[in-house]
Amino acid sequence: MCYALLFKDTHFHQVSSRSILTDFKSLLGFDMERIRERVIQIYGNLVSLLQKCIFCILSVGPIPNHIAFIMDGNRRFTKKCKLMEGAGHKIGFSALMSMLKYCYEFGVRYVTVYAFSIENFKRSPEEVQSLMDLMLEKIEEILKEQSIVNRYGVRVIFSGNLKLLSEPVRLAAERAMLATAKNSKAVLSICVAYTSTNEIMHAVQESCEEKWDEITLLNSSGAGYGLISLGGYEQDEMDHLIKLTDIEKHMYMAAAPDPDIIIRTSEDGDSGIDDRENNFMTVGVLRAVADDEAEEEDGGNVEF
Repeated sequence: MCYALLFKDTHFHQVSSRSILTDFKSLLGFDMERIRERVIQIYGNLVSLLQKCIFCILSVGPIPNHIAFIMDGNRRFTKKCKLMEGAGHKIGFSALMSMLKYCYEFGVRYVTVYAFSIENFKRSPEEVQSLMDLMLEKIEEILKEQSIVNRYGVRVIFSGNLKLLSEPVRLAAERAMLATAKNSKAVLSICVAYTSTNEIMHAVQESCEEKWDEITLLNSSGAGYGLISLGGYEQDEMDHLIKLTDIEKHMYMAAAPDPDIIIRTSEDGDSGIDDRENNFMTVGVLRAVADDEAEEEDGGNVEF
C-alpha cells in the first residue's frame, strides 16, 4: 500500500492514499463508480456500433445458406489451460452461442453443430455422464423464453440416433424440438449420437422397411401382381425399387441443404482430423463438392 506523509502540528502522520483519494473525490463531487460505469457503457456502445458496421460491410457479399460446425478440441483446450475437467466443454458452448448469434444476424438460415459423436460413448463413463449432464443443462436453456433460438425464431432439430442418449436428455431434446417446431426464420440442427456411417445405415434400413411395407400392402390387396418376386423386372416392378431419393429423405440431415462451409474448431495438427471430418455429413459434403466442381467446369464462380 502507498503512503503519504502529512505535516500537522509538527507531527508526521501516515495516511493511506485510499483515504486521501476518497477525501479528494468528496471535495470535488466526483463519483468514480458512476464514471467507471459510464465509460463501460460508452465502450459497449462503440463495440456494438463497430460490429454493426462490420456486419453491414460483410452483408454486401454472398451469405452462405448453411454453415456446419464440428465441435472439437474442448478436452485439449482444458488440458492446455490447466482447467478443471469439463470446463472446456462449457467454454466451447459459450463460444458456440456467440457464433450462432453472429450467424443469425448475418442471415445464415441453416446452422448445423456436430456436438456428440457415437464414438464419444467409448470415453470413460464419468466423462460421458458429464457430457450428458451438460447437454441436458443446455437443452433446458434452449427451452427458456428468452433463449437465442426464440429471439431469432430458430427451429431446433436434434439429428442422430437419439435412442442411444440417456432418457432425460432424449426427452429434453424432444421437448425442445416440439417447443420450437413453429419457428421458421432459421434452423439449428444439433448432431448428437451421430456419425455419417450410422446415418447412411439408418437411411438404407428405413428405405428398405418402407418399400417392403409398400409392396406387402399392394400384394395383400391383389394390386401388386407379385411384386415381391425378384425375377425379370417389369416397368411396374421398377417403380418399386429403392431409389436414391428414397434414401435421401430418410437421412438424419434431410431437413437441411448441403453445407456451404464446414468449420472445425480445434487447432490445426490435432490428431484424428481426417476420421472426425470424414464421418460427418459425408453424402452432403461430397455432393456439395461435386456441384462446385461442376460449376467450375461450366465456367461459374464458386463462392464458398
